[in-house]
Amino acid sequence: MTSLLEIAANAVMTVSIILAGRNNVHSWWLGIIGCALFAVLFYDTRLYADVTLQLFFIVTCVVGWWRWLRGGTGAPLPITRARPQALIWMGALGLVATAIYGLLLQAYTNAYAPFIDSGVLMFSVIAQLLLMGRRLQTWQFWLLVNTIAVPLYASRGLYLTSVLYGVYWINALASWFFWRRKMQQAAVPLPA
Repeated sequence: MTSLLEIAANAVMTVSIILAGRNNVHSWWLGIIGCALFAVLFYDTRLYADVTLQLFFIVTCVVGWWRWLRGGTGAPLPITRARPQALIWMGALGLVATAIYGLLLQAYTNAYAPFIDSGVLMFSVIAQLLLMGRRLQTWQFWLLVNTIAVPLYASRGLYLTSVLYGVYWINALASWFFWRRKMQQAAVPLPA
């Protein structure tokens, strides 16, 4: 059964995610509110890696909000691509961290699906770091996370959350194309 908490968390986060996809800075403060609501929801459903993720998101929302407004030079941060080498080590680190955190959850908690839950956590961290830096590849990582999250949340009876993560998957795909077009319009070169 869908709770009022699940409805509120999803409503706030849907607006935040759509605004992020549209490259809108207001995504960040809404993200803080939505993540706090989701932290409580995931704690209640024993998805502890997701609780940790929401706490991480709250901190990164504050940093992302500031970076998008001020960038590195006091001007708004442009959309750019991450270097391929950085993406390779991020992906490898994400896999290793998923295995380690999954083992810890399995050994020390009553977590449901500890390795899948850990995968959502670790690859969301990578996607969020890329989003904070306005890197185009953030959307490819969000596609991966949403693909994993939809069946995970459905398996815990969080059907509204699962459906909305399916919608977020579509939003991530559309956002990837939107950001790429915005980046090309700005003609920002690849970082060295």
